[in-house]
Amino acid sequence: MVKPSQIVTQHRPSLEHYEELYKHFHSHPELSNQEKETALTISSYLSKLPGFEIYPNIGGHGLAAVLKNGSGMTILLRADTDALPVEEATGLPYASKRRMKDAEGIEKPVMHACGHDMHITSLLAAAALLSGARAEWSGTLLLIFQPAEERGTGAQAMVDDGLYEKVPVPDVVLGGHVMPYRSGEFISLPRAESNLDSSKLLEAQVPFRTIATKKHLMASSADSMVITVYGRGGHASQPHRTIDPIVTAASTVLRLQTIVAREVAPDDLAVVTVGSLVAGDTENVIPDTAVLKVDIRAVKPATRARVLDAVERVVRAECAASGAPRPPRFVPTRQFPFMYNDAEVVERLDGTFETHFAESPQSFIRDGPRLGGSEDFAILGTSVNRPCCFWTYGGIDQEAWDRAEKEGTLEEIPVNHSALFAPAVQPTLKVAVDAYALATLTWLAKSVE
Repeated sequence: MVKPSQIVTQHRPSLEHYEELYKHFHSHPELSNQEKETALTISSYLSKLPGFEIYPNIGGHGLAAVLKNGSGMTILLRADTDALPVEEATGLPYASKRRMKDAEGIEKPVMHACGHDMHITSLLAAAALLSGARAEWSGTLLLIFQPAEERGTGAQAMVDDGLYEKVPVPDVVLGGHVMPYRSGEFISLPRAESNLDSSKLLEAQVPFRTIATKKHLMASSADSMVITVYGRGGHASQPHRTIDPIVTAASTVLRLQTIVAREVAPDDLAVVTVGSLVAGDTENVIPDTAVLKVDIRAVKPATRARVLDAVERVVRAECAASGAPRPPRFVPTRQFPFMYNDAEVVERLDGTFETHFAESPQSFIRDGPRLGGSEDFAILGTSVNRPCCFWTYGGIDQEAWDRAEKEGTLEEIPVNHSALFAPAVQPTLKVAVDAYALATLTWLAKSVE
């Protein structure tokens, strides 16, 4: 019997071409819901592989591709395709210099600051690997290139646009994400028996470059909103004739930080971040409004509800304390669900990954860290009641990581969404390709009974 690891090793295509393709995607990012060129490039590459049926323009610029290869299960592999409004500062020769207008019509710099370019490229390479290894497996491969992950809307948009009326409903839904860990490491998914409490998270993070998750939780919820607080503008020299919304907003920012510190239990986790505060245009005018953009994360549904209520309570109270002429305005902008990994799927994947990636702190690690951010990936599975699994892998240059570890400066390594975040092309790409292919063959390889 030929095992998944042997199939991957024997059929992995040369990755030199895909390294250049990665650099192309990195230098040509597109904002959420504007991934038109990216989708066309993906379609062009897939059309050169035998057997793929391509379904473009699902839920916007989403794309699905199906490779039917005899009887068997249907396995879904997903990559996200959108970039972020970040001005790249990596200094790489293939750094993005692109600018685009966002949904509000404001021109922004654009960067693949979350690694979605690595996801796209590795899934295309894995598609080539699996297409070339069709004699070794049986079943149906379903590829999803999903738009608008950063807005939390892309997966649902594809489902709502009839994704599963066009393509087969998968039996298992799988995906992965590059993270700011040492490249070459492979981080497995959380297992049901993981029981480290949050007091041990920081202690576990340094020596193993990972943290523990709680049972099946892989990613927190996320709720984002734009909050407008109102005042009465006027001359900067006569603040007594005004109601200053900047002072209201500043007090609100400080008070919001007490929610997690004083209303969330020490053994629980939540985050409240004010990512933007915009008010006024010049130094001698007190404006009429101030606008805050707020992001909220939680790892328990009850905590999520409590923190959301607390944010509204604090904002309304600060406005009342300032004598605001009208109540604040709340406009939700993003919502991400909790993401859970299926324990049985994790258990089965662990066996395959452990064979291919030696189990050690430098390669394959069981009970790896919870995803640092949030994800809408699981909607592709939960919408049709199918099990999901999402893994993470390292993308930081090995020498840079080892040097930072020796110097005790790991916390200075750029993380996802940083203007300095850029995965080392190799060995990151090879690990990502192998992971997609191995995950598929865990269920579809002919040697699997």
